[in-house]
Amino acid sequence: MISHNLQLVSNRIKLACAAADRPSDAVLLLAVAKTFGADAVREAAAWGQFRFGENYVQEALDKMDALADARASGGQALEWHLIGPLQSNKTRPVAERFDWVHSVDRLKIAQRLSEQRPAHLPPLNVLVQVNTSGEESKSGAAPTEVPDLVRAIDALPRLRLRGLMALPAPSPDERAQHAAHHGLKTLFDSLRAEGLPLDTLSMGMSADLEAAIAEGATMVRVGTAIFGGR
Repeated sequence: MISHNLQLVSNRIKLACAAADRPSDAVLLLAVAKTFGADAVREAAAWGQFRFGENYVQEALDKMDALADARASGGQALEWHLIGPLQSNKTRPVAERFDWVHSVDRLKIAQRLSEQRPAHLPPLNVLVQVNTSGEESKSGAAPTEVPDLVRAIDALPRLRLRGLMALPAPSPDERAQHAAHHGLKTLFDSLRAEGLPLDTLSMGMSADLEAAIAEGATMVRVGTAIFGGR
């Protein structure tokens, strides 16, 4: 089941890249395994998937421990991405155990991650989460706050600033999907034009990955279409 779903999602990504006149390898797939156990991750890894996104820190740490021996087919080590909100009292285990954090939206969080990242590990890859919809209930920095935040994070040691992430309000309207993703891409391009070393635009999920890819996503976060409904 998971192997079949991975193939379907891979085909969707390839078709969307072709429609946008982008190379088929221009977009990376992040399999979002929140609420699914270590066995589901192990099954996906057996079919070559090695990038996994998690929303909850403790759930992710438990999976990491259960999968300490796991590698994707071909020998690739598993790569762990935190995509959910991060509280300041949870930064230490994240700094010590994760490879990426997509949900940095305050300088305080970035500073703690920088201070707590062990020196023997590569720099922690971080994305700044942007609240593109303006909803008070949503995490993320306001678009107007992002330039200063990005510049400050880029100066921190032990972190590698990679780009931006957003979680737009869901919409069945394809035009609305495109508009939300287009706004983030515009902000991303403006920061790159300043010389900031951004290479990753994390946007698009199971329901809107085609629109996200058309607007320039370099990483899509897919859970339901791979693991099933929650």
